[in-house]
Amino acid sequence: MNTENARKLRKAPLATPGNLGQNAAKDISGALTALLADMFALYIKTKNFHWHVSGPHFRDYHLLLDEQGAEIFATTDELAERARKVGGTTLRSIGHIAKLQKIEDNDADFVSPEDMLAELKEDNLQLTQRMRATHDVCDEHGDVATASLLENWIDEAERRVWFLFETTRR
Repeated sequence: MNTENARKLRKAPLATPGNLGQNAAKDISGALTALLADMFALYIKTKNFHWHVSGPHFRDYHLLLDEQGAEIFATTDELAERARKVGGTTLRSIGHIAKLQKIEDNDADFVSPEDMLAELKEDNLQLTQRMRATHDVCDEHGDVATASLLENWIDEAERRVWFLFETTRR
């Protein structure tokens, strides 16, 4: 391979071949990338609360948040890889996440355990809404593979909401 051909390959677009179409690749990968930004924001917030929870239920909350954080993090690679599989690109930096995330950070020095769990419950509820909207985009373009993944992630988020809700009931 000569130098000119090597240079062309380095500058080649990252368009993965597929049959969904260019508009579908753009729409679906864009929706997945925005969702991925929220997943990372939710993961960091969940771990933040995991690290800083205190009080009489420390062990239970600490373990619950660790389990939920691991589950959220497990979706990140699949989300990014799916965006690439359909022919798009995905997140490139922490700054990119900050531009796209809708889940708000919580940098407070102290948050009560009850407020932590209530905030995460609401964040997970918001996330399910965004996943359903992304599912709609997939349905519009006939992308059953991504829709199927989203259905599983929606179920996982609903389980997190359920656990967070039940944990904070009085």
